[in-house]
Amino acid sequence: MGNQEIGLVGLGVMGRNLALNLAGKGFSVAAHDAWPEQNAVMRTAAGTLDIKAFDLLTEFVDALDTPRRILMMVKAGDVVDETIARLKPLLRAGDLLIDGGNSLFTDTMRRCRALEAEGFLFIGTGVSGGEEGALHGPSIMPGGAREAYALVASMFEAISAKVAGEPCCAYMGPDGAGHFVKMVHNGIEYGDMQLICESWDLLRHAGGFSNTELSGLFAAWNKGELDSYLVEITADILRKVDPETGKDLVDLVLDKAGQKGTGAWASQHALEIGMPIPTITEAVSARSMSALKKERVAASVVLTGPATGTVSLTDAGKAELAETVRKALFAGKIASYAQGFALMAETSRLYDWHLQMGTIAKIFRGGCIIRASFLNDIMAAYDGSPDIANLMITPFFAERLNRYAPDWRKTVCTAVEAGIPMPALASALAYFDGYRSANLPANLLQAQRDCFGAHRYERIDREGSFHSSWQ
Repeated sequence: MGNQEIGLVGLGVMGRNLALNLAGKGFSVAAHDAWPEQNAVMRTAAGTLDIKAFDLLTEFVDALDTPRRILMMVKAGDVVDETIARLKPLLRAGDLLIDGGNSLFTDTMRRCRALEAEGFLFIGTGVSGGEEGALHGPSIMPGGAREAYALVASMFEAISAKVAGEPCCAYMGPDGAGHFVKMVHNGIEYGDMQLICESWDLLRHAGGFSNTELSGLFAAWNKGELDSYLVEITADILRKVDPETGKDLVDLVLDKAGQKGTGAWASQHALEIGMPIPTITEAVSARSMSALKKERVAASVVLTGPATGTVSLTDAGKAELAETVRKALFAGKIASYAQGFALMAETSRLYDWHLQMGTIAKIFRGGCIIRASFLNDIMAAYDGSPDIANLMITPFFAERLNRYAPDWRKTVCTAVEAGIPMPALASALAYFDGYRSANLPANLLQAQRDCFGAHRYERIDREGSFHSSWQ
């Protein structure tokens, strides 16, 4: 047996950077990739760090101290199962496998049960922060047996991002809890990105702002309550000029968005358990709509919208619109995060995971893509009342939503009147209005269901289930 403390399989950018992060924090690393070229790149990148890259899987496993701890950074899906199948014959009972990719949480639950039945330990671990986070400090969300996490807790906490000296890593819960939290994180990320994009789109088309002006605006917003990683990088993106053409680089990017599935998984899961997350769902749909580029171009010459001319606002008018949109964006972000946290709370109840919402907000504050200063307020809300039904009803967020709602409505109305699509911000407003409504028109819906299908209904004035002859 060898003496390398942890093994890493899969040496793409994320895996390679995690290996460098681990070794940089003083841990000895064995590394392996099925492609020899990646192993060669790892050897070069390692420099003087204690990282040994092996072309043969057997040599890689033999280099590890026992119990073996192996972090897999491979593509989600069948590749994870194939990697596990390759490793199992070389392992012993008590060895630990860790899936650090973006796996579907139900797959992680299945793998956890199967491996534990064979005497192995397994952790499904969400890792957020992209390639820079992997190298300098990601947010880490491990889920599985507590005794499995104990084998790597010191390593994960050491390499994670730190906020006020506290690691952005914590044990989430049993089996698929870690990957589930990462999935919802990505769903919130989808919503957050779409909200920002819609705000930018409205300001440039309905406000006549240039990208240079908007870069300064987003940079200023990032110094206030909208302080967040995504707002920060938006300011950077909008000031970037293409060196070849001299044009704003963002305007040369094809408006056809990609996605890897985690946002859609969050939306599908929410639909399955009956939890409304409309902003996240609309953000997923917006990416799907963007993919219909050829159809949209053809439709643009057939379907018409409001007549629009050259926008010419005074400086005061621009400042007023910008402040209106800023408040709407902040309100929309509150509603979007509230949807994600409500989904996590309900799923935790269903699976008896005992997710700690305050802890989740805490580890989201650094390293991850959705890190934002108002996560401190989310953390404080759950610390004061861990079983709250929805973030929107807590004092801090309720006050902001009530105060910003007029600007929120004005922003959505401006977009509708201008024919500018705003699915995420509008759906977030509808979620807010729906949640604050003591009465919704679902009574008519129930009557319709009973009329055509005898599905029965409940009454507000007596107990029981009823059916009526409506026609």
